[in-house]
Amino acid sequence: MAPSRSRTLRRCQRVLYWIPVLFIALIACWSYYAYVIQLCVASMKNIGEKVVCLVFYHLLFIMFVWSYWKTIFTKPMHPSKEFHLSYTDREQIEREDRGEGQQEVLRRMAKELPVYTRTLSGAIRYCDRCQLVKPDRCHHCSVCDKCILKMDHHCPWVNNCVGFSNYKFFFLFLAYSLLYCVFIAATDLQYFIKFWMNGLPDTQAKFHIMFLFFAAAMFSISLSSLFGYHCWLVSKNRSTLEAFRAPVFRHGPDKNGFSLGCSKNMKQVFGDEKKYWLLPVFTSLGDGCSFPTCLVNQDPEQPSTPSAHNSTAKNITEAHPFPAKPLRESQNHLLGSGQTWSEGVSDDEKGKLALGAAAYGGNSGKKRSSRFQPSPAHHPCQMSVPLWACSKGNIPMTNWLSYYHCLTHKTYWSSNP
Repeated sequence: MAPSRSRTLRRCQRVLYWIPVLFIALIACWSYYAYVIQLCVASMKNIGEKVVCLVFYHLLFIMFVWSYWKTIFTKPMHPSKEFHLSYTDREQIEREDRGEGQQEVLRRMAKELPVYTRTLSGAIRYCDRCQLVKPDRCHHCSVCDKCILKMDHHCPWVNNCVGFSNYKFFFLFLAYSLLYCVFIAATDLQYFIKFWMNGLPDTQAKFHIMFLFFAAAMFSISLSSLFGYHCWLVSKNRSTLEAFRAPVFRHGPDKNGFSLGCSKNMKQVFGDEKKYWLLPVFTSLGDGCSFPTCLVNQDPEQPSTPSAHNSTAKNITEAHPFPAKPLRESQNHLLGSGQTWSEGVSDDEKGKLALGAAAYGGNSGKKRSSRFQPSPAHHPCQMSVPLWACSKGNIPMTNWLSYYHCLTHKTYWSSNP
């Protein structure tokens, strides 16, 4: 009886979760009737105004419904099989006490995964419910009871988790719903004033036109603040969860750890082809399991001398011996610089660059290789390079790492003897 009762309660919960969606759907259907039938057809006398309003209204209505539909019915993406523990690993985790024993198993598994974020204590992020190592930016949703890739939040108005697979659709839904409400309020305003001042006959349309304006104005105010907030999140490459709690890397919490600059942050959500940006079709870059990071942080309290930064980089490496992980191919092109660097670089710049590479390696006596051998561990945006190495030259911070990457096609500092 107990399992049957539990299943019945879960079904009832699933039905109740659809109530907010049903409410939005009813509001949208009523607004269509009130605007098209009562306002445009029954109240507008000017044919030209009527045609223009109907054309623009239907365009916004279609985009609004389309993006809302995609946000609701696009299933959230979950971590791939490589992040799940094997049967033997699960058995070993269960045998070990919570603590160093479990972390040893997780660290061994995480060596082969593109995982950079940690818990506040520096431990590997692990989900007990799903029994997997959490990818970067992945979180467990208590409502869906699953781990969601790049989870932003669980939205009751769409009865779905907003994450990697549907964040673009959710963003466009906010944009088109705001435009939809603003357009209705703007075109309905003059008729609202006329009815309010008793300038038009007291007909059935009066109630619909007056209430339509109030509803559109109210939703416009609330949506504008929410849409503005998500515009800021996209520009900073953060999720709602990351805005409240910064992701933790090997050097500590970093709210800008995934930010690549405004332009590249937008491309990560909307894709490379701008012709698809305004359409609710999936164009986001990557697979949701790994993201490019720029682990170069400026600490204003640290001295800007080479020796201080050299010792800081060495201490970080010794205190947090986390192995470098390869980024997936789909993410690598995001890290390329927008500028092209010539081969003819001055000796002064090369000298500063060599100092930066030596500080990163912690040993200026490393052997230099004559051929470039690509290695994931030397990826330009996966290295903690001290800022003094690039701040003294006239090289922008956002381009220095790519500059270093281009130069290393000729020589690079190898950690192998």
